[in-house]
Amino acid sequence: MALKVSRRGTIPPFIVMDVMSAAAERERQGGDVLHLEVGQPSTSAPSKVVAAAKAALDADRIGYTVALGIPPLRERIAAHCRDAYGIDLSPGRIVVTTGSSGGFLLSFLAAFEVGDRVALASPGYPAYRNILTALGIEPVELPTEPEHRFQPTPALLDALDRPVDGLIVASPSNPTGTMLPPEEFAALAAYCDGNGIRLISDEIYHGITYGMAAATAAAVSDHAVVINSFSKYYSMTGWRLGWMVVPDDLSRAIECLAQNLFISPPTLSQHAAVAAFDCAEELDANVARYAANRSLLLEALPKAGFDKLAPADGAFYLYADVRHLTNDSEAFCRRMLAETGVAATPGVDFDPSRGHATIRFSFAGATADMAAAAERLRAWLA
Repeated sequence: MALKVSRRGTIPPFIVMDVMSAAAERERQGGDVLHLEVGQPSTSAPSKVVAAAKAALDADRIGYTVALGIPPLRERIAAHCRDAYGIDLSPGRIVVTTGSSGGFLLSFLAAFEVGDRVALASPGYPAYRNILTALGIEPVELPTEPEHRFQPTPALLDALDRPVDGLIVASPSNPTGTMLPPEEFAALAAYCDGNGIRLISDEIYHGITYGMAAATAAAVSDHAVVINSFSKYYSMTGWRLGWMVVPDDLSRAIECLAQNLFISPPTLSQHAAVAAFDCAEELDANVARYAANRSLLLEALPKAGFDKLAPADGAFYLYADVRHLTNDSEAFCRRMLAETGVAATPGVDFDPSRGHATIRFSFAGATADMAAAAERLRAWLA
């Protein structure tokens, strides 16, 4: 008799991870790869973070912590929110998580029931859609266009055939890098509060912006959930640490879920991350490099044939419309990797219905790699 297998695991793969595997296999066989596929800074964690981790190891402080995170880190995050956004948050509203991924899981479980409907912009981060589906929550795609700056709007929500229970917004977004201006963000939050829609704000790319200030949902709604991470601006991807700002009505539910699902966030990472907020000079130098990479690619990619790019207000991605080059972005990216060594992510990862004609380039790597990739693509498509 065949054993039962849960349908939860039949969600689509996170395609960028498959691209990373293909790139790693090419490298294993001796080929070179220019990595424009993954949203991972090429820089290491800040020096003070590494020093703090070594000190924690020397002190043998790597046992369990409380589920919501060590008090010094929660207090430091609350202070960061005051310094960065001018808002006064109690450390009691801060929850430290196992990466932003842990924050998404906790927030979705605490805020929504099986069968609830949660809206999200398309194109958008695929894990939102896939985690919701695995939990029995219906993801409701909001097909966004350049005129929406690829962001959700009250008008798009009004146009849905049925109401939704939640909305996920990311500003800056992945894959487009677009942002909501503060006044539009406030209007969207007010719409959600007025219509009983739980707002989940993904703010993991805050700190990586190019001229526009990033707005936080915590400043415009007492009911929103904010999710952030040490992975992107703080250059700590493998440390698997994030945080949430939670509203009072979800606080105890999130704590109980965290206790049972995770016990506690990674202890070594927590002790080290307290120092991350004292590393602005080092981290802002990384952002300056991203800005240089962005400028380089905005000039060079159109010369290579990628001339329809979303406005990258923040994060470290360029989202390209490639319908004039292909109608199969997965095959196109496989061929690009095989023939040029440039790895990029097909748009179907972010937009299942329209992503066959788009791809995403990450410019989180070294500037020399960006220049080399652009030149290889120009020669390839010449």
